[in-house]
Amino acid sequence: MSREKPTKTKTAESAAAHQRIDRWLWHARVVKTRKLAAKLVAAGHVRVNGRRVQSPSHSVGREDVLTVALPGSIRVVRVIEFASRREGAHAAMALYENIKPFGPES
Repeated sequence: MSREKPTKTKTAESAAAHQRIDRWLWHARVVKTRKLAAKLVAAGHVRVNGRRVQSPSHSVGREDVLTVALPGSIRVVRVIEFASRREGAHAAMALYENIKPFGPES
């Protein structure tokens, strides 16, 4: 008896199109730890498409624009892709597009 692989369900497909904001910020190496990402979001320092979010479980999708207020700077990035785990810096850069240059005078 041969077992067939189950086909993707609609929920599995939609899960690949979104990711928790705290996980995405950590995977994209915007912050050093996921706990720090969650604190940043909960403190209200992150906006998605111009709207402040305060729940680390808020999901982001492709093409969403994130504004992240970090100590001494503000980063504005567009979500391009998702990762299933945290990779190196080169792979992390493929997850987003910089909208506003990163730095203290930005």
